[in-house]
Amino acid sequence: MVDTHRITGAAKDLAGKAQGAIGDLVGSHDDSVKGRLHEAQGSAENLYGQAKDAARHVADEVSDYAEDAYDHGKRQLHDVHERSTEWPHASLVVAGLVGFGLGLLVAKL
Repeated sequence: MVDTHRITGAAKDLAGKAQGAIGDLVGSHDDSVKGRLHEAQGSAENLYGQAKDAARHVADEVSDYAEDAYDHGKRQLHDVHERSTEWPHASLVVAGLVGFGLGLLVAKL
């Protein structure tokens, strides 16, 4: 979804360009300057809207990535649980070896 600041900024930019061009045509320095000012304000608002859109896009991408990582972790945990119930003795041996290794690491500190 496009941010409303992009739309209003583009409209102000276009109106400012038109006002500046008309001011240049009729020789009105005041209208020319005001038109350039409105053009700059419109461009700034458009850039602000683009930045908001980019931030929203990044947030959506991060959310999707986090959801995928959560689902992957959940599947992995389910697989480990199923394997440990299929081979409970092997799970005990692995847990014992991990505990022994951690014990060696702590004892050396």
